[in-house]
Amino acid sequence: MSRKYFGTDGIRGKVGVAPITPDFVMRLGFAAGKVLAQANVVGDARPTVLIGKDTRISGYLLEASLEAGFAAAGVDVMLSGPAPTPAVAYLTRALRLSAGVVISASHNPFDDNGIKFFSANGNKLPDEVELAIEAELERPMQCVSSEKLGKARRLSDANGRYIEFCKSTFPAELDLRGLKIVVDCAHGAAYDIAPHVFHELGADVIAIGNQPNGLNINDKVGATSPDALALAVRANHADLGIALDGDADRLLMVDKHGKIYNGDQLLYLMVLDRMAIGEVEGVVGTLMTNMAVELAFKKLGVGFARAKVGDRYVLEQMYERGWLLGGEGSGHLLCLDKHTTGDGIVSALQVLSALRRNGKSLDACFDDLQLFPQTLLNIKVPAGFDWQKNEKLVAEKQKVEAELADKGRVLIRASGTEPLVRVMVEAEDAEQASTSARRLADCIPPAI
Repeated sequence: MSRKYFGTDGIRGKVGVAPITPDFVMRLGFAAGKVLAQANVVGDARPTVLIGKDTRISGYLLEASLEAGFAAAGVDVMLSGPAPTPAVAYLTRALRLSAGVVISASHNPFDDNGIKFFSANGNKLPDEVELAIEAELERPMQCVSSEKLGKARRLSDANGRYIEFCKSTFPAELDLRGLKIVVDCAHGAAYDIAPHVFHELGADVIAIGNQPNGLNINDKVGATSPDALALAVRANHADLGIALDGDADRLLMVDKHGKIYNGDQLLYLMVLDRMAIGEVEGVVGTLMTNMAVELAFKKLGVGFARAKVGDRYVLEQMYERGWLLGGEGSGHLLCLDKHTTGDGIVSALQVLSALRRNGKSLDACFDDLQLFPQTLLNIKVPAGFDWQKNEKLVAEKQKVEAELADKGRVLIRASGTEPLVRVMVEAEDAEQASTSARRLADCIPPAI
């Protein structure tokens, strides 16, 4: 059964345009309160949910709307203020709450926003629960009686609690003394958290992208614009740089020369480190994972499986297979022995612990891994566009695949969060990848 509102990462869109409107978000809070919170209440205990948000100016508006909806359903609310998505997942579980809610559009521009949920155990919601919330949205909203209305309060020291959790995922026998690290917070949710984590573990930290004003989240900074970090690393003669996105669940890194490393490469390094201290049965990537990484895992004797694009699907396969490591090239990395969800700060700490154990600099860790050139194009499309029904595009895809044979791949998919079609071509030759991707993109009708 298809979902009407939920995409691959919650509900997301332009603020003020359905469904990201105050009235809908209030009804969403009510529906989620009925489905999520009530299902996790024992006896006469009151259901309680945690609401966190990133630094978008619209967060104030949507936070108030969600709070009203939950209160109308008889659900108490705790407000953390700006907090990374993985912080809400952790705090929901640690505080034994009924559910967690994050107001964020992750890596999108400031005028987008979204709502995503975590269950009581800190996991993203399965499809059947999202469908139940959508079904509840179709019913009339009937506020509980006055004596049963929910209340709201601030969660004191949410940041401090989460900082300590992040530090606990770094080996106690190691530290970061002697390292100069530039941390790019994307003017997002981790602006007052990430620098403290690395500093308290001993690093000399230079923070950028840590001055949010409600309008500048992800604006030429962060994991979606890592060139700013590369410049800062070189300018400050730092050992490496860490780039997060707006809600801090995504990670890219930069070495001392300003070279950028994506999620595929960082996942490979984490696997090598885990193999040095134990065993790694298998790793889950996605349809976008670079072929070179798949071949490298095969050479190491590590199992590899591809999930659909989206960290929720990576996570599902990890649980099904009982594997602990997975991730995407975009920087969503999952370590299930450390956290229940993707966490940019925790992932960075796993990479740093690997560097501490092997005694190498970041740039010296990838001599045996040369990524295949990939060209990825994001094309805006008209509403309702289905690329699989476009005969011209399907025919061109078949031609490109025949030309690549077994020395490359083509992947075309619709974005789950934006009106985009993503075209990816991977080949041994960079020019062939670029030319082929453009041929495919030229078959897509422009957005009106």
